[in-house]
Amino acid sequence: MHVFVTGGTGQTGPAVVAELVAAGHTVTGLARSEAAAARLESLGAKVHRGSLDDLDSLSRGAEAADGVLHMAYGGDYADPEGLIRRDCAAISALGEALVGSGKPFVSTSGTLVTGAGKIATEQDAPDPDSIAAFRIPGEQACLAFAESGVRASVVRLAPTVHGPGDYGFIPALIAAARRAGVAAYIGDGTNRWPAIHRLDAAAVFRLALEKAPAASVLHGVGESAVTIKSVAAKIGQILGIPTASLTLDEAAGHLGNPFLAKFFSLDVPVSSAHTQRLLGLTPKHATLLEDLEAGDYFTPQASIRAEEIWLRH
Repeated sequence: MHVFVTGGTGQTGPAVVAELVAAGHTVTGLARSEAAAARLESLGAKVHRGSLDDLDSLSRGAEAADGVLHMAYGGDYADPEGLIRRDCAAISALGEALVGSGKPFVSTSGTLVTGAGKIATEQDAPDPDSIAAFRIPGEQACLAFAESGVRASVVRLAPTVHGPGDYGFIPALIAAARRAGVAAYIGDGTNRWPAIHRLDAAAVFRLALEKAPAASVLHGVGESAVTIKSVAAKIGQILGIPTASLTLDEAAGHLGNPFLAKFFSLDVPVSSAHTQRLLGLTPKHATLLEDLEAGDYFTPQASIRAEEIWLRH
């Protein structure tokens, strides 16, 4: 299959491109810079010049492919309506190029679109009050193409996709622990997060392209319910510092970012049982706590990178 990929040079994208190439697929990746083009070529992919805002370029890339994988997402998170417009416009351009073809179109969302406080499944409708509600219109825009002869599906990724070079939520928690000399959690710390290793996430995307039925909602989740207290305890153990419970307000100061504090207070467990059965997939790579033990999370570079991202405002 010739797959057109957006977001192939992001945090998860290179693992997905490598997975597709290793499985014998031809990959063409969207690149807006020389660095992105070089990265794609190093992974064995071809390069398609353009950006998410260049809708004609997106259409041409999709038209020339046997399937499309849309992972790119970006913009100003202080302007959620702008994020939604940009994502839906890109999805529309990609999907319209595939109408009536029966080709696969896999878009990306997050499990945080589901409701909190219970183990969410793939069958659960997204919650308009969820912290990631701004991803819901993109989900709906992609899945709507299933009614127009496109094998459209959506992969909801866990909030923690862990592996080398992670610059997401967990490095921010580690960086804050280094600064304060204490590894913190909020309240009793029993709130739960899903997680997945980057290489397992790559397999989910590949299998979604290869076999997911039209209108499928899939969960890119390896572990359903990792408690934030267990993550803090592992951080404290590795750094040799105590753990402590904080209030939400205290956590905002500790983390240096109220948005992060709100995220780390969420109880958002998610099941991927249906996805694993449908795709014939069993996660086989390191768990989050194993990755904390053996990965690169505690290098100085990891904390510097996290602070540059999460404390820049």
